[in-house]
Amino acid sequence: MARATHLKALALLPAFALAGATMACGAGGNGSGGTTTPPSSSAAAAQQIPTETKDEKLAAMVPTTISADGKIVVGQDQTYPPNEFVDANGKVTGFDVDLGNAVAQKLGLTMEYQNADFSGILAGLAAGKYELAISSFTVNAERTATVDMVSYYKAGTSLGVLKGNPDHLTPNTLCGKNLAVQKGTVQVDDATKRSQDCTAAGKPAINIQQFQAQTDVNLQVQTKRSDAMLADSPVVDYAVKQTDGAVEVVGQPYDTAPYGIALKKGQGSYAQAVQGAIQAIIDDGTYAKIVAKWGLNSAGAITKAELNPAG
Repeated sequence: MARATHLKALALLPAFALAGATMACGAGGNGSGGTTTPPSSSAAAAQQIPTETKDEKLAAMVPTTISADGKIVVGQDQTYPPNEFVDANGKVTGFDVDLGNAVAQKLGLTMEYQNADFSGILAGLAAGKYELAISSFTVNAERTATVDMVSYYKAGTSLGVLKGNPDHLTPNTLCGKNLAVQKGTVQVDDATKRSQDCTAAGKPAINIQQFQAQTDVNLQVQTKRSDAMLADSPVVDYAVKQTDGAVEVVGQPYDTAPYGIALKKGQGSYAQAVQGAIQAIIDDGTYAKIVAKWGLNSAGAITKAELNPAG
């Protein structure tokens, strides 16, 4: 993920529904600023995605230690709408969930999504707690050194502020400001580097406020306890829509990089099976339907799934 104390109630409400009395994880976006309007969670839920047909060749590439029980156990931080979150009915949903389900169908399996703190998912994968992780992980060299990653979308980082941008902030004018980010994300590294640049120039450091859940990050901005937030651009775009413009995006996304499904290394052809499944749903048109359903910028859609691409 360019991006994951959960306030559990937040995760159970519709994504980013923070306005009024109602209150509701890697880099996201593609650098182009967005061409579609993210739907509400209820509107997206009403859109049906075709069921995939099992590919026997790909299914045979999955290790029997994984396929024997008919499911893939997935680590996921479900506080990151529109990519992965729990809707008002308590159902896990989102772009990554629809994509993961389609991949599982191609492999003749089902996905069992287990909620986890974003910062601990890859460690859980390495320890064998999960058999796959799909949680808006940005592909980078640090991650591919320890896990295999199969690309499925391209995204960047966006700066989110209160409507009207009262402090006239940009990513380069955050010195001395309160900046909310999710723990374990590439935005933490980004903010740390920017803060170092501030102090090197004799300016006050950025007060980097790290939270376990992205929903908590969003709340910080809306309640004015943070001046701004950095998050994946699909996430900030979704916040704008779900808060009726109470949050706005500053400028264009930057640092575009692929999202990747993460798998433990050394599992034979498992990673290639997942790569083949993603490519199959790209080729048959299901992938484009999932991207459109969740209002993601179509310019971030990929045409080729790659194993451990350059981040």
